[in-house]
Amino acid sequence: MDNNDILRRLRYTFDFGDDKMIELFKLNGLDVTRAQVSDWLKNEKDEEYKALTDEQFATFLNGLIIDKRGKKEGVTMTPEKFLTNNIVFRKLRIALNLKDHDILKLYDLVDIYISEHELSAFFRKPSQKQYRPCKDQFLRNFLNGLQKQYRN
Repeated sequence: MDNNDILRRLRYTFDFGDDKMIELFKLNGLDVTRAQVSDWLKNEKDEEYKALTDEQFATFLNGLIIDKRGKKEGVTMTPEKFLTNNIVFRKLRIALNLKDHDILKLYDLVDIYISEHELSAFFRKPSQKQYRPCKDQFLRNFLNGLQKQYRN
């Protein structure tokens, strides 16, 4: 999944306005304009569409974590320069303070069965033998479950 698509889905799911989107980027130190946010939210076919870089999107996700969980004293969250679906999934899990059973319930909302073992494999370090890359389908279904829970 591309960063812009995930950003659009999160905006819709949590009903973020432009001001809230700008605030989330700013919480992790990135000043963005309303025009930039608007360009990131446009359809890929629109000529004013701009792709959201991994570092910009990581900044947004870090801002979401700070907004939902609070800023930790003495800790600065450095945005990653390269994002994978696993990292995006992990950041959303942290921001929303989701436990395994919460995530499994979200998957149930979209009629997807996934075991706890499969789920935990997404959050392991890539160097571990049990690590499993999170494919677009799993992330998309997770976002759909979030949407059903928060926008239903």
